[in-house]
Amino acid sequence: MTSTSAPRIAVIGAGPGGLTCARILQRHGIAVTVHDRDAGPDARDQGGTLDLHADDGQIALREAGLLDAFFRLARPEGQEMRQLDPAGTVLFHHVPEPDERFKPEIDRGVLRGLLLDSLLPGTVHWGRTLRAVTGPADGPRQLRFADGTTLECDLVIGADGARSTVRRALSAAEPRYTGVSFLEAWFQDVTTRHPDLADLVGQGSAAAADGERGLFAQRNGGDHVRVYVIQRVPADWIAAEGLTVRDTDGIRARLLDRFRDWSPRMRRLISDNDGLYVDRPIFALPVPHTWEHRPGVTLLGDAAHLMPPLGVGVNLAMLDACELALALARHDTVDEAVRAYERTMLPRSVETARALDGAAEHLLSTELPDFAGAEQS
Repeated sequence: MTSTSAPRIAVIGAGPGGLTCARILQRHGIAVTVHDRDAGPDARDQGGTLDLHADDGQIALREAGLLDAFFRLARPEGQEMRQLDPAGTVLFHHVPEPDERFKPEIDRGVLRGLLLDSLLPGTVHWGRTLRAVTGPADGPRQLRFADGTTLECDLVIGADGARSTVRRALSAAEPRYTGVSFLEAWFQDVTTRHPDLADLVGQGSAAAADGERGLFAQRNGGDHVRVYVIQRVPADWIAAEGLTVRDTDGIRARLLDRFRDWSPRMRRLISDNDGLYVDRPIFALPVPHTWEHRPGVTLLGDAAHLMPPLGVGVNLAMLDACELALALARHDTVDEAVRAYERTMLPRSVETARALDGAAEHLLSTELPDFAGAEQS
């Protein structure tokens, strides 16, 4: 098998997992290229804020040599959490200690920028949409891109998310709709434009649910708040009601009707947003999702174990990335490294996925968080 001293490694996907893997590989002197379908790093919104945990995401950043830089950019105050009822009454309030650093928040775009800036120039190749992974079982692998180009490599790492193209080389599994959907609303310059909502949400997050519907509001950097309207609806509910995602007034009217029993203050979280709503139906891979080892191909993050968005996704992706990169640095061959990585990653991801199977429904629950018995303010 190919020696890890000079393997040709290609990572597909320039998200936190793929970039973390590339960074740690380069720290160990291993060449790698990253290929992403976006036209560039600023081609689209990178999403909301992330909490990186001390026992997984931060471990990866330490191995990447970026932990101190992360703490300089992160928002520890973002660990504040409020649980509200539909009237807006605070049922539970967690305020982090001044030195609490277990899971500080950082905006996705800021984290991505930190990782991109840490890579050698030319590592990331933009505008590269992967169409297929081909080649003999014993390698090398051929990557076929939408622009007609091909690339031969000894290892292709699928870090290409929920609709992974690389996954098809290992598994026929496809994500399934969980029955729960998010509708994302943005609020800009909240201190001056939406002061009441800024006060309601605080410096971290605020959640409320009535068993059938819910709201999750989260402070981002730059005086920005994102609100996720959570509903148990068909995945295509907007089209089924004769609307499009650009019909803001029509969607808003439907939401206000569905939340008609909530207080006026809480309803402003779905009606006073700046701009369009963003439709985000929640999908997850079947549980368990595993595959038989095949030389030259492996997966990490959502490509390997897409789960409901309950605070584990990016942390697991970065831990996967860290363990795979270290395995490649420490084993004599690529195949030995990938086998060692998969022996650890697959059981861990299956265990976590089983624990979260069906947990999208918990987003609508009226129960308080598990840490509700901890110190309260």
